[in-house]
Amino acid sequence: MVKNRHAGVEGIPETPFTAPAGTPAGVEVLSLSDLRSRVPARRLAEPQRPDFHHLLALTSGTLWHTVDFAAHALEPGCWLWVRPGQVHAWGDLTRAEGILILFQQDFLDTATTAAARTDDPHAPALLRPLPDDAAALRRAAEHLTAEFHALGHLPLDVHTAALRHLLSVLVLRLAHLTEPAGPPTAEPGAAYLRFRAAVEKDFTQTRQVEDYARTLGYSARTLSRATLAATGLGAKEFIDRRVVLEAKRLLAHSDRTAARIADHLGFSSATHFSKYFHKHTGQTPIAFRDIVRG
Repeated sequence: MVKNRHAGVEGIPETPFTAPAGTPAGVEVLSLSDLRSRVPARRLAEPQRPDFHHLLALTSGTLWHTVDFAAHALEPGCWLWVRPGQVHAWGDLTRAEGILILFQQDFLDTATTAAARTDDPHAPALLRPLPDDAAALRRAAEHLTAEFHALGHLPLDVHTAALRHLLSVLVLRLAHLTEPAGPPTAEPGAAYLRFRAAVEKDFTQTRQVEDYARTLGYSARTLSRATLAATGLGAKEFIDRRVVLEAKRLLAHSDRTAARIADHLGFSSATHFSKYFHKHTGQTPIAFRDIVRG
């Protein structure tokens, strides 16, 4: 079951995961019809930050769905993957039918989580598989759906294990679609993965590569090389993009003043924050808020 937990007028609505009564904790499969009957359209249209994964595939109709300021046009055959922490909002659901799979990060086993890179916040949201891949994904989703709704046919622990394996197949196939075209690329190294996790945890505390290097036990140059190899960005730009993204989220979806956002993000003053934001976006924080709110 999906329930909204609002963080007040100054924050972004948080959406925790709550398993339906009597079902395995950590995963749910439902139709868009189920979602419409459960959650008012007005609430779905509001921006929310879930702490779990959304996998969405349409079976008919069209749907616009926004994920962190990017509007995605969904149609049958494509998939949308919204990851924990991303801010998203639903479009008009009355013209679409499909399947929605919700799962918590720790529902899958660690090997699948690593192989599918489910913790990668920079993976693409919209996936357009080729016909053969689309057919395989559809079969995997149908099998998962059937097993989810077969509660009671197997002992609960066996049912849960089956769901975990079936979801793993689907997630691994979807993750394969996120691989860049061309020659195979090297797996992200440990230095980059540790750096990415540290930035996600501490970007409101420091924006200096040297601080992360000191904490992680690497040189700043090693972190920069590792980040460049994995993302095409230098380590400092990687940090700055994460800070700017959070600033945009708060400006667009919360009622915090620029001064309070500056304080939350670790800036010494609103003026310093405004200069930083303008440098990286070409806009002042207030101008960005005015534009994005229409």
